[in-house]
Amino acid sequence: MPRSLGVTSLRILGAIRDGVAYGLDIVAHTGMPSGTVYPTLGRLKRSGLVRAHWEDQRVAEREGRPRRRYYELTPDGSAALSEGVARFRSLAADLAPETGSR
Repeated sequence: MPRSLGVTSLRILGAIRDGVAYGLDIVAHTGMPSGTVYPTLGRLKRSGLVRAHWEDQRVAEREGRPRRRYYELTPDGSAALSEGVARFRSLAADLAPETGSR
């Protein structure tokens, strides 16, 4: 598992966790370009944080579109997402202005 995931990877993992399961849907959901999403999905897959499978060709043909590759989080992917979110929350708390008098 990678030591530390960046914002792009965390946003993609979060989208998959939230049920956004195929590439173009992730692009639309996150607003990130496909040239960012697809290479990141490949890295996440190679790292074991997501797994992928192709839908049945008959489904795509029936709907008149190309086959979709669906992604899901692995247990390591879920853990990495949780750790990454906690790390960014901690960073945000550290950077937040202090309230109160000096």
